[in-house]
Amino acid sequence: MKFYGYKKCGTCRKAMKWLDEKNIAYDFIDITEQPPKQVELKKALAAGYQINDLFNKSGGQYRELNMKEQLPTMSPKEALKLLTGNGYLVKRPLCLDGANVTVGFNAVAYEETWG
Repeated sequence: MKFYGYKKCGTCRKAMKWLDEKNIAYDFIDITEQPPKQVELKKALAAGYQINDLFNKSGGQYRELNMKEQLPTMSPKEALKLLTGNGYLVKRPLCLDGANVTVGFNAVAYEETWG
């Protein structure tokens, strides 16, 4: 599993702790240094997430770039390009394996997907 996260993120730490307790292996990728690729974000969209779900709405970059106002006017292609260029904008953690994707951390969703 690829685990796109940020070491200083409390939500990411909770998710890693959950995965560690379940002995589920993952490769940690610092989302700020290596944002997910478009193909990976498209997997999240194919899994039922909306483009809006992929944005870290509580992050400083989201506020600084006024994404609340900009996002509704963007095409999905523009939004994906923005996300792949700025990992701080991506909701984390983003976890992917060959068949499954989760965005954010929710213990129930993790149990259903990874447990």
